[in-house]
Amino acid sequence: MRHLLIAALCAALGACASTTGPSQTGLMTSAPRLGVATSSQEALAGLPPPARKVAVAVYGFNDLTGQFKPSETGQTLSRAVSQGGGSILVKALQDAGGRSWFTVVERERLDNLLKERQIINEMRARYLGERSVNVDALPAMLFAGIILEGGVVGFDTNTMTGGAGARFLGVGGDVKYRQDTVTVYLRAVSVRSGEVLASVTTSKTIASQAISGSAFRYVAYKELLEAETGVTFNEPDQLALQQAIEKAVYALVMEGVELKLWDFADPIGGLIALDRYKQERAGLLSAEQVEKLQRQDRRNAPARTTETAFAPRTGRPQGVAEPVAQQARDSTPRGPTAAPAAPGGRTGRTRG
Repeated sequence: MRHLLIAALCAALGACASTTGPSQTGLMTSAPRLGVATSSQEALAGLPPPARKVAVAVYGFNDLTGQFKPSETGQTLSRAVSQGGGSILVKALQDAGGRSWFTVVERERLDNLLKERQIINEMRARYLGERSVNVDALPAMLFAGIILEGGVVGFDTNTMTGGAGARFLGVGGDVKYRQDTVTVYLRAVSVRSGEVLASVTTSKTIASQAISGSAFRYVAYKELLEAETGVTFNEPDQLALQQAIEKAVYALVMEGVELKLWDFADPIGGLIALDRYKQERAGLLSAEQVEKLQRQDRRNAPARTTETAFAPRTGRPQGVAEPVAQQARDSTPRGPTAAPAAPGGRTGRTRG
């Protein structure tokens, strides 16, 4: 009888390990895969199209916390937060409205871009005999009217911890959980005047959970049964940072619409999204409630097909590579008291 009891307990623990172990969760072997779309990314892609694309530059989005990963063995040089915030921000800007909101110009690795353009000029001058820059072969670079600044301003660990467990006659299990929080700050700065046009702050929790079970008891005289199993789930820090940055870009778009810095192509159609953002900001709706409403809107919306419109003769997407002369005209101040031109084409009086 006791041998049957031992076999049954071992089989039960083995079944738990086999159903929740690494082989089932894909931790041991898995094929490379594309990034899974998050709820914040879907909300960002579902933004109504703008009246006009906004040219922005991102010089960096750094980790301002200075924190290192905690280690039980001593000091570690690994950072607690991903150092690739700039790349995540650029991707989020491109996702906004299905690549319809922002024209992102490269500034984070500007030296590499300038060196490559210099090599092109030198090679054409040496082998083709060109004495001046050929604008057809190497047109002027785009410039932005807005610079996006900010970074990761907070990474708080153990903002919530807890657990529960039970044990009877040496057999039982327990559950433990922990919650961290990452906070990002993002602001839009006018290139013309240096004024901070809008700023937002968002945060995202990072959840960790551990489930374990064990057995420790005597099944007969001098015969001890000891077994244990467990599994741990950790939300990736990089994924939480990505969602926080995507939420910040979404909030910045809404703040700009509210401040009349830019506008939707269909202002009436964008009122629903703007009103929900205001309710979430005021605490009348939670982030989960807003996401639920957005998912319902996406399910009810008709399927859309995206086609890239190409500008005549240039072969470039419209709004992506405006002529330099047109950019210069748009950047020229309109009168001595003109405020920075809004990306949507508006101007206003300077504020005192």
